[in-house]
Amino acid sequence: MSTYYRKPDWFTRNVLNQGVELLTRAGVSVWGSRILRVRGRKSGEWHSHPVNLLTFEDVRYLVAPRGLTQWVRNIRVSGGGELVLGNKIEQFKAVEIPDELKMPILRAYLKRWKAEVGIFFQGVSANSPEEDVRRIAPDHPVFRVESAG
Repeated sequence: MSTYYRKPDWFTRNVLNQGVELLTRAGVSVWGSRILRVRGRKSGEWHSHPVNLLTFEDVRYLVAPRGLTQWVRNIRVSGGGELVLGNKIEQFKAVEIPDELKMPILRAYLKRWKAEVGIFFQGVSANSPEEDVRRIAPDHPVFRVESAG
């Protein structure tokens, strides 16, 4: 299992993420943004993170462009969480996608958000050769989002 992780810089943490989170909480989805709420695996406390919710072939996915983040670790333990957009809160179950099935999902994610997250994918784009996408797949956890309600 990969331990790849890219920590957000000050500007991303304090300006970009907070701006997206503010708009998303107000009910404005920025290119599919949601607030992911997941319980801490040790504390049991709710933690919130802005995420890009990808819909690909009528299925919704969460992709971790920064790798093995705290929300990934927490969702692996909790098995789900909540997605928030404005006043709408959706409880969901998360099913992790094995590396060998991620390639088309990662390509779709990169096609949609490469300008925002491309730096985290080691030069791989939606149009990169299959072996390049396969190489980076273990570094980017992907979860299928299934409604729990």
